[in-house]
Amino acid sequence: MNDTVSPSSGDTAPRAVLADDERLMRDQLRVRLAEAWPELQIVAEAKNGAEAVELVEQHRPDVVFLDIRMPGMTGVEAARQIAQLDLGEDGVLPEIVFITAYDQYAVEAFEQGAADYILKPAERERLLVTVARIRRRLAARDEGGAAASTAAASPAAAGDLPAQPLQQLLHRLAAGQPGGRPSYLKWIQATVGSAIQMIPVDEVLFFISDEKYTRVQTPQVEALIRKPIKELVDELDPEVFWQIHRSTLVAVHAIAGVSRDFRGRQIVSVKGHPQKLEVSRSYTHLFKGM
Repeated sequence: MNDTVSPSSGDTAPRAVLADDERLMRDQLRVRLAEAWPELQIVAEAKNGAEAVELVEQHRPDVVFLDIRMPGMTGVEAARQIAQLDLGEDGVLPEIVFITAYDQYAVEAFEQGAADYILKPAERERLLVTVARIRRRLAARDEGGAAASTAAASPAAAGDLPAQPLQQLLHRLAAGQPGGRPSYLKWIQATVGSAIQMIPVDEVLFFISDEKYTRVQTPQVEALIRKPIKELVDELDPEVFWQIHRSTLVAVHAIAGVSRDFRGRQIVSVKGHPQKLEVSRSYTHLFKGM
């Protein structure tokens, strides 16, 4: 199904999964990465998006290289599933690098996104830029918030892509593929007490999920729906709602500020509501410098 290399115990080298349906492309990228990033360990290779998701969940790599156009599940669809993996409270989602052959729309989208890209065939000079960006991100992630802020302000990081929600990039990429631009939810049909109520999405402050229900919170109403966060992410405008935790979406206009608790975790304050929303490690980049 895939080519897998078992990492040695205690190995702290960065680890990666490669996904491309063309074996020659995987071979070429593996060779070029060995030149540009010798310490990077390729722990597994996948031939399609479904294998990639499975291998990321199994190996918990630091980086995943995804071909955008693969049969069955595309790289974009795989990235969406990877972004919703339950890695636990201390787990961190891998950095995403997309591989594309020609899609200019996709390339333009990356310039605004929270991921990087490589054009086929992988050019050494462009790959070096990608490697430098990903290494800085991994270093900032490992060193914590203070290092992230320093990296954001330093000249060495001036070429990094803006820290924006990954789902914004995924929506842009999906819009450039068959099926076109998605239409976003305008209303939420939710249970309020014993009644069903139609809630305008524009009024929602945040969504929080537990095992069975998702809480929909507006300034005046608290309601419940059965739709999980991983489905809402694809149905809501990613420029309006940011995912800050695997179980939480917050309206950008409702963010009053971000602070840190005694454990160093980022906490979002909501305008006009006492709820405090925790930001998981995978999404702390959204508030870099705050």
